[in-house]
This record gives sequence, C-alpha cells and structure tokens, in this order.
Amino acid sequence: MQTNIEQLVRRYVAVWNEPDPDARRASIAELWAEDGVELLESAEYRGHRELEGRVTHAYQEFVAGGEFVFVPAGDAAAHHDTVSFRTHMVPVGGGQIAWTGTMVLELDAEGRIRRDLQFTAPVSPTRATVDAFLTRLGEGDPERTAELFAEPVDWWLDWPAEGHPDVPWIRPRASRADVADHFRALDAYHLPEKRAGELPTVLVDGPDAVVLGEIRQTVRATGTPYAAGCALRLTVADGLITRYHVYEDSLTVARAFRSGSAV
Repeated sequence: MQTNIEQLVRRYVAVWNEPDPDARRASIAELWAEDGVELLESAEYRGHRELEGRVTHAYQEFVAGGEFVFVPAGDAAAHHDTVSFRTHMVPVGGGQIAWTGTMVLELDAEGRIRRDLQFTAPVSPTRATVDAFLTRLGEGDPERTAELFAEPVDWWLDWPAEGHPDVPWIRPRASRADVADHFRALDAYHLPEKRAGELPTVLVDGPDAVVLGEIRQTVRATGTPYAAGCALRLTVADGLITRYHVYEDSLTVARAFRSGSAV
C-alpha cells in the first residue's frame, strides 16, 4: 500500500512538470476520475478538460521558463481512501522553497482521484533553510552547502573531541571554510553515486529542527557499503544554521572503514 501511495504521489507531482501536452493529457486521464475535481481556496476545476487547463496554466506560469520545478516533500500518508502529502516548488538550480502546497486526495474504488483539495501551506524560515541544506547536500555541493552556516557555528558530532583515526574528517569545525572542508572530505572518502537513502523526516519547532534518517554510503577505497541511523539537531537564525549537532551510529561507520567488510 505504501509503495502504491508513493507511486501515486510521484505521478501526481510529475504531471505538473510535464512539458508534452499529449503526455500531460494522458496522465491527467489516468490520475483523475472523469468527474474528478480539484478544489482550491478560491476556485474549483471539474472534469478532465478543466483539470487539463488548470495544470497547463500552472506549468506555463512556473515550470516552462526553466525557473522552478515541483517536487514531493516525501511525507505522504494514507487513511482508508484518502492520501495527504506536501509538494514544494523549488528553483531548478537549487535554493530555498518558493511555495508549498498540502494536497488531500480522495480516491475512488479504482484508485483515481475524485476530489483533490489543495491548501497553500506557509513555510517557516527554519524549514526553508533546512530544506535548502538537504537539497544542496544531496547535490554534492560543499561550498554552497557551507553558505547556509553561520560563523562561527556550534558544531558537534558524537565522536571523541580528539577525533578518530578511522574517520579523519571528524574534527571540530567553526567557519564556513571548515564546513565546506567537512563535506568535501565526506565526498572524498565515499562514492557519491551510492550514498542515497530514504527521504528524511524533518520536525520543526520555531528556530529548531530535527532531521531523522539513515545514511547509506559506500567506502570509496574498498567498495564497502554501510547503513547507519542518523539524527541532526539544527538551530536556524536569520536563514543560517547556527547549531549543527550530529548523532549517528558511529560504530557502524568506523567498522566499515576499519575492516573493509560489509556491516
């Protein structure tokens, strides 16, 4: 069921980015029931013809010029015949979220959308900075990632203060140059094309945020893969990360680099 939900969300978001009119029309017919309706706070669009006009207009306004793209937030949930999730509109080249919508979809017996309720969700400054950080981190851009950090930054990782010989990138950091060096070193010791994991869960409370996820990396020197649970505690002020605390399964990471065998 969860896989089907994730597929539905991916297909839903993709239709708003679809450049080909025929493919867009076909996707709308597959996603929405013939009498399906989208309800905005100020308008409604009923049936495939009106839905096609609505999606085409949004594509031409936001996506066609190459400035923005719509992406799923990775927070889909389902209850009976109802699915909810958020969609972000982000700059194509990366950067802070320009818009977030919360979607609530009511599905018919065939799994097609009969009611699509869309709410514009305000994005907190903290969430916008955290999302920008995760985007730049995923793109493997140490310098642009470091631009999101304050100077000095309260930097802490759950390792001994003197570091550990098996993981030489772990050391105290304070400046943006230090932060860029940290993420550059991570890239140097890992195979970046094999480090993707599940989308993290992000919890925000005012200026503070917690990011929960799993690191999936492969050691560059030996080809040893590993997976380690990880939590980030972040504090944001004026759009910059002032606190960066990392809690991870350090033993798994050290073993992967020490033994050269899968863990």
